[in-house]
Amino acid sequence: MSSPDAEKTGPVAGRWGINNDYAQLRDVLLGVPEYFQWVDAGPLTARTLNNAHKTGVAFDLQTAMAQHAEMVSIYESNGVKCHYLDSDPVLHRNFFARDSSAMTPWGALICHMQLKVRRADYVTAIKFYQQHDIPIWNFATAGHFEGGDFVILEPGKVIIGYCGERSEKAGSEQVAEFVRAAGWEAVTAPINREFVHMDGLVVPLAEKLLVACLDAMEPWLSQQLKDWGFEFVDVPYPEAKNLGVNLVALGNGKVLSMSGSADLNSRIRALGFEVYDPDMSMFTLGGGGVHCLCQALRRDDA
Repeated sequence: MSSPDAEKTGPVAGRWGINNDYAQLRDVLLGVPEYFQWVDAGPLTARTLNNAHKTGVAFDLQTAMAQHAEMVSIYESNGVKCHYLDSDPVLHRNFFARDSSAMTPWGALICHMQLKVRRADYVTAIKFYQQHDIPIWNFATAGHFEGGDFVILEPGKVIIGYCGERSEKAGSEQVAEFVRAAGWEAVTAPINREFVHMDGLVVPLAEKLLVACLDAMEPWLSQQLKDWGFEFVDVPYPEAKNLGVNLVALGNGKVLSMSGSADLNSRIRALGFEVYDPDMSMFTLGGGGVHCLCQALRRDDA
């Protein structure tokens, strides 16, 4: 099925790309979860499925579609243009648009995903970028690598994760070398498989301000972030393992979070941010939060 994104014309030269992940968001890549289902796709969904007989949670596609639509409405009400990967009944998790590619200042990085159910998601990513004349900068080939492990902290600095089950060290190191060759600093770090990707541990909120789970981070990495001058909204481990960190900075003091992160949302509001917190439980129980569901295509320069 084709995506609802009808725009197939070429962009203005220089329109696409991001040099940060916190300034005003202009264009975002999403997907359509019409073929979504809960499958064992790593520790997050495995925990949901293995405990369902006690928790009583159950997947409902209509609820998932409604939750996704509410998220889209928040983007659109903030002036963000939404673009969509083509949906596919075989690639039934490709709407987690964070992972099949990663946007950079130099164009899109096409990723090499490890899970069998997602291994061909790159097809819809490449098709999207080609149809919209968005430059493809590079391809991860040395090992598996997924976009959730590519976190632009600020212009000139990227941290790149790997847990082995999704991104692998060889793939992460290759991508780091791509970044360094372009003149930016890149640091690679191992992460606990429980968090799947680096964007489960740290996400930019504003200039020099990160949402992070410091307890789950290697001490040398948290020290590196402090040495770079970053401050933190520290998320406790229990909240982070339920994807509390996995939010999206919309820019201009606005944040897309989720209702399940109630304590974190209160703390961010206390800092003066406007927080949107839709119920995204069908997705967090099924393996990803709002940051996993999107790929920023264009932001204002920081």
